[in-house]
Amino acid sequence: MSVAYCYCSMAKLVNLRYDEIFDGVVLAYDVYSFDKCAKILPGVYPYFGVNLKLNLLLFSPKPDMLLEGKVVKLTHESIHVVVLGFASAIITEKDIRAEFVYKMKHGQEVYASNSHKRHVIKVGTTIQFLVKR
Repeated sequence: MSVAYCYCSMAKLVNLRYDEIFDGVVLAYDVYSFDKCAKILPGVYPYFGVNLKLNLLLFSPKPDMLLEGKVVKLTHESIHVVVLGFASAIITEKDIRAEFVYKMKHGQEVYASNSHKRHVIKVGTTIQFLVKR
């Protein structure tokens, strides 16, 4: 079993989980260099260390970043969104623009714009929003 294979199997455990070291979620990785000489770590037998260089694709939203997500639930107080198919976000009533009003249309919950009749947010709509914190 090669060192690269072992690393890749360990890296799969980190994928799509929040990691404090990276301050985000690892979406993908690529090993572009690793040292073929493994060194036994002193005092922690049977472990060994290998120097690796990786390219990581991280999902780490920061304040004032623009994100895009799909609406999965609407309530009078909030809009629930899924970003990238795995991360959830909630937009609360105080952060929803004043022009949008919660309504029931044809038995469906929606946020409709007072200024533009065609601007409607409903379940399944893709929306863009700014990260607050």
